[in-house]
Amino acid sequence: MTETVGLFRHTREELADYLRLAADEGITTAFSVGPRATYDTSPTRLTPHGSFLGYRLRGVDQIRRALDDVLRGLELGCRSFVVYDEGLLKTLGQARKGGLLPAETTFKASAHLGYANPISISMLEELGADSINPVRDLPLPAIAAVRQHIAVPLDVHTDNPPSSGGFIRTYEAPDIVRVARPVYLKTGNSVVGAHGQFTGAEDGERMADQASITLEMVQRFASEFTQSPAGAPAPVNAVSTLVAGEKTAGSLR
Repeated sequence: MTETVGLFRHTREELADYLRLAADEGITTAFSVGPRATYDTSPTRLTPHGSFLGYRLRGVDQIRRALDDVLRGLELGCRSFVVYDEGLLKTLGQARKGGLLPAETTFKASAHLGYANPISISMLEELGADSINPVRDLPLPAIAAVRQHIAVPLDVHTDNPPSSGGFIRTYEAPDIVRVARPVYLKTGNSVVGAHGQFTGAEDGERMADQASITLEMVQRFASEFTQSPAGAPAPVNAVSTLVAGEKTAGSLR
């Protein structure tokens, strides 16, 4: 399960409920770091040029706040985080390597970083990313090329909301699994208008429906792959994982 609104947009009670419900279902929960360009006070991000910034952090203060957001999540038991800034990823990776963060803490590099080629994506792995989400519209050959250059799992969107193109790749899902595994298929967020927004129970039901369709297509056209057990880690070169939207998770092998 991936939460994308941001840790600092939720009360401690809400975060604890997220983690408890996920643990009850055997689902790994990845929380997104709250501070990001879209929440910052800079007007630059609202300009055509500023859109190139993605969600990156502006200034050391924002790095410090982002680190504190991760520490807040760790205090509550979260061990998986979505990261939107290369500098933050480097800092977190070094902190984990130095024993300042729990060894089991994992970092997911977001598609909002804007990486689209294997050489650049391999740098994210070097910085400490445990899974990497390239840009959402990479064709199959480009995805396959990325897989040849990194060992960690990929995250690949099979559908998207209108704000990031609105394209639906459900029938490509089986081939994405073939060329990208180990891979997290991110599916379901096409039912909402944009990324990183609050969702309700009705949205969750529609996300789950879309996820079930994606899973059906994989089972229909790539039956050689099976789901890994709930809560199981994703060993490199062995497991492909289906992540429903940005809220619900299951897995494929």
